[in-house]
Amino acid sequence: MSFIVAFAVSLLASMAVAGPASAGDGGHRTWHVQVGSESSDQEIQGMAFLPSEIFINERDTIMWHANAAEIHTVTFLAAGQPLTDFNPFDPNELQQRGKDHYDGKSYYNSGIMANVDVPGFPTVKDYSLTFPREGDFTYYCLVHGKMMKGTVHVRDRGTDYPYSQADYDHWSEVHARSIIRDGEQLDESLAEQASNHKVMAGGDDGVAMVMRFVQPTVTVHVGGKVSFVNSGMGAPHTVTFGNEPAKFFVLSGTPDNFTGGDLNSGIIPPGVTFEVTFNETGTFRYICALHDYMGMVGKVVVVD
Repeated sequence: MSFIVAFAVSLLASMAVAGPASAGDGGHRTWHVQVGSESSDQEIQGMAFLPSEIFINERDTIMWHANAAEIHTVTFLAAGQPLTDFNPFDPNELQQRGKDHYDGKSYYNSGIMANVDVPGFPTVKDYSLTFPREGDFTYYCLVHGKMMKGTVHVRDRGTDYPYSQADYDHWSEVHARSIIRDGEQLDESLAEQASNHKVMAGGDDGVAMVMRFVQPTVTVHVGGKVSFVNSGMGAPHTVTFGNEPAKFFVLSGTPDNFTGGDLNSGIIPPGVTFEVTFNETGTFRYICALHDYMGMVGKVVVVD
């Protein structure tokens, strides 16, 4: 059974748990959505809002909860505003924007969300918005773009709810487990591609992200070259030896003649390879400057 079919079956089963919920007297409700997901060791990170689609009524509130160490945002773009690549230096993307009631047309942003303190980023754990008017509203994670989006369906006040919070919670658990399985399969695929001269610098497939250097320890001879490959679809990484520079997003050092000290790849976008030639014996440790706090580290041992 394919991943998509298995997921659809699980979704239908999960939605049958509690059934629709009555709106009762039309009082306001607060709904809960998880932002991201992860394995217990943080190696596998999910690229999804859980649930990604939710039905609420006018004047209801949604509270989003950071559920992963990877950074995410909850962002409603302004009318006509295009979705662009994440800019880690734009305060409009890093910090909360908009009031606590969504007007349906302006830019609203949670700021950076994570369930841990992320070096270099101001992070928030929870973000909430109240929806005073009907409509279907799409939102994104600015960090992961079109691969991570959600939809809020707001109906007239007093409309019966098609699903309860228990339904959404159960569906989210099923989806989160599916993401972990997908990430484990991706990790195995990356391991098959790695070698002593080829390190897979993480990976992602639009569902899950592997936040590790796959084959993180390699041994080469003096003059040997190691390729660090980001084969993913959306997650950037770095390969950083020595001290982490203030401008970790740009290349520094001499990768074609590395003898120790400081060397930084800059941002390695998906589909890009960074190559380093080692011309001195020793053990050289490196990190991903974006994800080392999750355990994305490695070392190259150079022998005669």
